[in-house]
Amino acid sequence: QVRLVESGGGLVQAGGSLRLSCAASGRTFSSVPMNWFRQAPGKEREFAAAISGSGGSTYYADSLEGRFTISRDNAKNTVYLQMNSLKPEDTAVYYCAAGLIVGNSCPSCAWGQGTQVTVSS
Repeated sequence: QVRLVESGGGLVQAGGSLRLSCAASGRTFSSVPMNWFRQAPGKEREFAAAISGSGGSTYYADSLEGRFTISRDNAKNTVYLQMNSLKPEDTAVYYCAAGLIVGNSCPSCAWGQGTQVTVSS
């Protein structure tokens, strides 16, 4: 089972940027699709972004495309989420997930523990 550790969350003002990182264990990282989900207070966890194993294909929630960028470095077993033009509504716990999404969920994914992102107005 792959182990995932997120980092890079924190407090940022609206309009600012953050880059989240997710370090993964396991030799087969480059073959595993990776994803970011987020869960805002009082809301269900929602899909944010996904990237194929090679990094050649990316997918975003409609509301995030253009502001968020997912990328990966397979040599470092790490996936990133660059978040720009942050809004208070982006405040959430951000989770890294390894596996193939089904619709907007990831029923067979391995999950990290999450990292808090707070955007102040």
